[in-house]
Amino acid sequence: MTDDDLPYRYDVEVVGLLASPAHRWDGRPDPALAGPVERTDRVEVRAGLGIVGDRYFGRPAHRDASVTVLAAEGLERLAGELGSAPWDPLAARRNVVLRGAEVEVLRGQPFSLDCGEGVVVLAGGRPANPCAWLDLALTPGAHRGLRGRAGVRCAPRSDGVLRLGPAVLRAAVPLDPAQAGAAVRPAPRPPTGRGLGQRSASV
Repeated sequence: MTDDDLPYRYDVEVVGLLASPAHRWDGRPDPALAGPVERTDRVEVRAGLGIVGDRYFGRPAHRDASVTVLAAEGLERLAGELGSAPWDPLAARRNVVLRGAEVEVLRGQPFSLDCGEGVVVLAGGRPANPCAWLDLALTPGAHRGLRGRAGVRCAPRSDGVLRLGPAVLRAAVPLDPAQAGAAVRPAPRPPTGRGLGQRSASV
């Protein structure tokens, strides 16, 4: 993939990196049992495998979703909406937290991150839906409030290194950094043909 394939360039900041060797909650949403956040200032990414040292690295079931990316602005906006103090950028347990990128628009889109140690190409996939334990770990209402802005699950397409600090994001589609904290709601489903026929018959 070349820059011609990713024509839109944005200066962003990596404000959080997480490589967790195990599930922090392990099915038990109790913050007292969670332990410290496994934060780091540098992660190694491997194509088709994920982040070295992370619990999803090399697992076939997560091959297309082994790296999660989140916009810091989404957490910040939600904290304000709920009247909470600012949260740790890694509170939602995403691998990569960016500032200055409309991450949710990258669903289903290729993009890359360059932190100066090799370009990491990622294929954006499905939403990284929030978990119910966020109501305990953050504040009541966080689970519902993060829907549509809890990040994107991605498949790594190249080897590289991500580190905290300034980075360049290239995308195949235009992004609006001013909308980085906005929630993206799924489009409403169109009525089925059967339903339309039934309503027409009753008119």
